[in-house]
Amino acid sequence: MTDDSILPGQRLRGRGADSNAAGRFERHRVDAHDDGWDLAEEERLVRTETRLERPRSAITYNRSPDLPFDRSINPYRGCEHGCVYCYARPSHAFLNLSPGLDFETRLIARPGIAEVLAAELRRPAYKVAPIAIGTNTDPYQPIDRDHGLMRQVLQVLSSFNHPVWITTRGTLVERDIDLLAPMAAHGLAAVSISITTLDEGLARQMEPRAPAPKRRLQMIRALAAAGIPVRVQVSPLIPALTDHELEAVMAAGAEAGATYANSIPLRLPAEVANLFRRWIETTFPDRAARVMGRVRELHGGRDYDPEFGTRMTGQGLWAELIHRRADVARKRLGLGNGMPPLRCDLFRPPPRAGDQLSLF
Repeated sequence: MTDDSILPGQRLRGRGADSNAAGRFERHRVDAHDDGWDLAEEERLVRTETRLERPRSAITYNRSPDLPFDRSINPYRGCEHGCVYCYARPSHAFLNLSPGLDFETRLIARPGIAEVLAAELRRPAYKVAPIAIGTNTDPYQPIDRDHGLMRQVLQVLSSFNHPVWITTRGTLVERDIDLLAPMAAHGLAAVSISITTLDEGLARQMEPRAPAPKRRLQMIRALAAAGIPVRVQVSPLIPALTDHELEAVMAAGAEAGATYANSIPLRLPAEVANLFRRWIETTFPDRAARVMGRVRELHGGRDYDPEFGTRMTGQGLWAELIHRRADVARKRLGLGNGMPPLRCDLFRPPPRAGDQLSLF
């Protein structure tokens, strides 16, 4: 199913969204209409475009009381993985772009972010705390192969002995094991690998350009073998679609070498609700009503409840059952909850050319 926001001749392949509706801040929208001319439209495969942005800041701070971190870095805006359920999609609306197809095809890279980060870390007023990367869009999405921004950021963090938590499903994280392993050996790095399902067919439908589940398990093995603490993140857990796999995904992650695990129920903020509803009704019409009904049960009768404290846990009997199942599975598999604590006491700005070195 497509709508009038997809223009004539546009052909989608390997995309999560089938809509490119304007974001909530736009005053105008573009619709495709038949002009009456019986002319064949030339088919054009929708391809990924990357624009560049010179960042003025690198670290983004938050005051959310239900997050285990207060700062993050986003080397990229948008994400080519195209996960239909991605809670980060609404952030594209702030760029006057659609949270639908634009989010996964009109990407923004931020070259120079490593240099900006280094300057921010050198400020006398800077107070060190773990930086989270991958909490909005994936830092190891395919375009990082060309731009290499994530490696540049890690090189800066490593030189400052700065702690970092990374969340990803991108295989390019293996490229940076040579940086992450020494940091992890000093208690400065941990990685979370997101695995939504072990069903490769379902994963391809939900996450069309993300690595297959078995490939993500290989990533866990590679990271764990290098001594890097790894968490398997079973998120989002989708009721009546993937929730029955909770224990199986945790077990697969533990077998691959993960030592931590957690799970967050599906969240559908802003424009994501309509995108996901269209997808589930088209892909799984037999269970769409049940899935959306359970989602609303989780969020107090709405598609999404943004209330701090319950937005990422859900509420009600089903939410309580899921959390109990996760606790039992972690205990049985010997997995920790959350992420390992990281050291902040090693933080030191590296000397620059011309700096007077300390005698002690």
